[in-house]
Amino acid sequence: MKNLRFLFLIFTACIVAACKQGEPTNLAAGSIIPKPVSITATGKVFELTAGTVIRTTHAWPALVDSLEALTGFTFKLETGSATSGILFELDSAANELGSEGYELTIEPKKIVLRAHHAAGIFYGSQTLLQLIKPASANQKVTIPTGVIKDFPNYAWRGSMLDVSRHFFSVADVKRYIDLISHYKMNVLHLHLTDDQGWRIEIKSWPNLAQHGGTTQVGGGKGGFYTQAHYKEIVAYAAARYVTIVPEIDMPSHINAALAAYGSLNNSDTKFPKDGMYTGPAETRGIVDGKIKPTNLYTGIEVGWSTLSLSKPATLQFVNDVIRELAEITPGPYLHIGGDEAHVTKKEEYIRFINHFSEIVKANGKQMIGWEEIAQAAIDSNSIAQHWASEEHAAEAAAKGARIIMSPSKKVYLDMQYDSTTRIGLHWAAYIEVDESYNWDPATRVKGITRQHILGVEAPLWSETVTNRADIEYLAFPRLIGVAEIGWSPDGRTWDEYRVRLGNHTSHLNRLGVNFYRSPKVDWMD
Repeated sequence: MKNLRFLFLIFTACIVAACKQGEPTNLAAGSIIPKPVSITATGKVFELTAGTVIRTTHAWPALVDSLEALTGFTFKLETGSATSGILFELDSAANELGSEGYELTIEPKKIVLRAHHAAGIFYGSQTLLQLIKPASANQKVTIPTGVIKDFPNYAWRGSMLDVSRHFFSVADVKRYIDLISHYKMNVLHLHLTDDQGWRIEIKSWPNLAQHGGTTQVGGGKGGFYTQAHYKEIVAYAAARYVTIVPEIDMPSHINAALAAYGSLNNSDTKFPKDGMYTGPAETRGIVDGKIKPTNLYTGIEVGWSTLSLSKPATLQFVNDVIRELAEITPGPYLHIGGDEAHVTKKEEYIRFINHFSEIVKANGKQMIGWEEIAQAAIDSNSIAQHWASEEHAAEAAAKGARIIMSPSKKVYLDMQYDSTTRIGLHWAAYIEVDESYNWDPATRVKGITRQHILGVEAPLWSETVTNRADIEYLAFPRLIGVAEIGWSPDGRTWDEYRVRLGNHTSHLNRLGVNFYRSPKVDWMD
């Protein structure tokens, strides 16, 4: 498995922290997040030492050098079955575990992690990492014995990262992938374009990124990903069983493209009243009989920009962008946005969404859009993402579309925790940690039942988010609660979860997460 080296880097990082602790013996008392389907404790311990042998049933990459460098332990990596040590086993007969499930059996002499598919090995490894406490003074790590059997509740478990309002580096995106995948999320939705910046190289329209990507909210240099950068992110995510879903937001939220190419601009484009645009006024509108590009925009107002079907270049632009993005995206989905098209006439909006659907399908992908796409001729070939309008979301479900649940009042990670939160907005709600956890996707919207729901996704918009620390502060710990909603079986309770979350403090610290210490939780430092 390509990701095994990454797994053991985290695995051994947990081992090397030095402190004295009591020996844990109750597997069921662990603070595993997301909560597994079942845990059976047997009351004994497995001892992990420098002499532990790691065995696999497949020829995965050697890990001895990196493990010894990090731990000082001398691990051996061998192939074949095991009577002692740790065994990672792909079992073709384990159909009951599905494509992402696993069974983790911990005995006094050995640990066996069994899965039907490689993704299950990955997710089981994440659980094992959370069970490992810092080494004792005698360089021994004890893990309580028992059996964990686990598989996800929903197929789609994701987060969205807005890299358009503020740009984040490849390294920042990789860090976010590391964290979401550790909590068994399997989708990263990248919001690549908006009024404030175009963040992906399109070779047939190079000025989109080269000019449209040069700023961000509040000014600043912005940035963009070359196609090579994007492929690097996609490959990194795939090694952690995360699917990248790219979003090009259309027909609104499009000013960065209008600023790059006058051929896409409407002569009557009206900037919002906040005046947060760059460039002289005379470059806007019609000059010498030609429509000029708009100015770049650095504010946060929405819904005022639009493409136009009356422009000859528009559909060629859409075709080229979707074609190039599809070529570098191995995953099955492309997100076309479709939200907050306030200045796009409804009839033209519907025509746009119908065009987008056909173009995405022609490029071998499935179209995702925000819930407003329900107004168009969508069907079971489309996926609608619910964020605000229950009416639109229910209409999409009635037309046969699968639904991604992202209710803004529950899981928008850019919302402030309360009125004192140093960053974030609150137009949807103040969302404390208990509020983001206390909801059920299957009962949230009338007319949308479990059979309609593909899964859950927690978006992080970046109007006020400028760096990695900001991302983690707003995302954590709310994001891991959403991860549990997506993974764990029904019957969750806040009172039980808040205890596990508090006991999870040391693990978040070992991961180096800049998390918000909610007063709703007793953090166990």
